[in-house]
Amino acid sequence: MVDGTGHLYRSFFGIKSLSTRDGTPTNAVFGFIRAIHQFQQIWKPTHLVVAWDGGSPAERLARLPTYKSQRPPMPDALRGQIPPIMEYLERAAVTVVRLDRQEADDVLASLAAWASAEGADEVLIASSDKDLFQLVDDRVCLIAASRDEPKVGREAVRTKTGVYPDQIVDWLALTGDAVDNIPGVEGLGPKTAAKLLGQFGSLDSLWERLAEVESERIRGRLAEARALVENNVHLVRLRRDLDCSPGWGALAVQPESPARLRAFYERLEFHSLLKGLEQPTLL
Repeated sequence: MVDGTGHLYRSFFGIKSLSTRDGTPTNAVFGFIRAIHQFQQIWKPTHLVVAWDGGSPAERLARLPTYKSQRPPMPDALRGQIPPIMEYLERAAVTVVRLDRQEADDVLASLAAWASAEGADEVLIASSDKDLFQLVDDRVCLIAASRDEPKVGREAVRTKTGVYPDQIVDWLALTGDAVDNIPGVEGLGPKTAAKLLGQFGSLDSLWERLAEVESERIRGRLAEARALVENNVHLVRLRRDLDCSPGWGALAVQPESPARLRAFYERLEFHSLLKGLEQPTLL
């Protein structure tokens, strides 16, 4: 399950300069396709889906009108590369899921819950978004498009954040998330939040035993920010109940079709990808 929006930006900023001879930018398209190929070569999935952002949900905006408002608009050079990426996915027979006014993270969470319930042995989510750490369990892991980065499972989440996946929502509620413009408890960093959750286990227990917080300063700030933190819980907790699964048949990985991709690669002047159609192991 690929975070399409995340990899769109990652490809655009990761490859600084690439265009056709007439000056049409293609860096994001090339990087995105290469990432899809790497996921398939490294992890060899039986099924594949790409999730896209469809906008911010009304319920999150109602709770925080400034949710994600600090983000700059998408660069024109990137926006213009979305149609060819969608064309590639169609030609490569990769299913796309996008719901209006729903974020890709919630789509991925719902697809992961559906796949697990349907008996998938393993669900791999290709994303670097820490919000998705809350989904990690015995079947669900996060991955990257690199042979050098292992799966992010339960213990890896704790190594990276100081808390386990089932504590991620509480951890993010305490710290906030600058990327999404969600304010946290003033002066409370990730390590202190992890330490508190290590001691108390959960936010519910922390509120019940607030008097046991050793630092008077932190205890006071927590008390003052309780309403904010409780609102944050609703902002950072991902939905897992969206009706968005196309079914196993639609998600089955299809063999790459040179006939469907050759003209597309030629038009965008992707010479290495053209060679790869004949020699896939060189990608």
